[in-house]
Amino acid sequence: MIVQSTHNATDVRKNWGQFNDDVVRKGPQFVQRNRDEWAALSKEQLHAAFNSFYFNANLFHEDDGSITLSIRDLGIIANGETEEEALAELAEFLIDYAEEYQEEFELYYRSPNRRDHFPFIMNVLIQDDIEGVKSLVKCQHGEK
Repeated sequence: MIVQSTHNATDVRKNWGQFNDDVVRKGPQFVQRNRDEWAALSKEQLHAAFNSFYFNANLFHEDDGSITLSIRDLGIIANGETEEEALAELAEFLIDYAEEYQEEFELYYRSPNRRDHFPFIMNVLIQDDIEGVKSLVKCQHGEK
């Protein structure tokens, strides 16, 4: 890893307040504890790191007049009477999936078919509310 300065975990623990201030004001900080290495980032830095990970949803106009949104890569489908209703339902499904991914992180992150979901999940988890999650969905007209 190309890092100018990696902090020892013991020093971080001793200077926790300063460490947090440095993360927020100076940028991400890297820590090593035995064999484990990790990074600390502020929420603002997380947003910058993951803001390009959004969801492409296919939009379908159903015969009954309803709207279906589908994120094929995640296998998530939502339907509503309007696009806004379908988007709200889709956002709820994304939040549920992100929470499940976080709760079962070791399983999902180690699964070859779900590992690539990680940056998208992080982008969901750092949103302040459902409106933030809805803003991550880019709709495009799908084919029947």
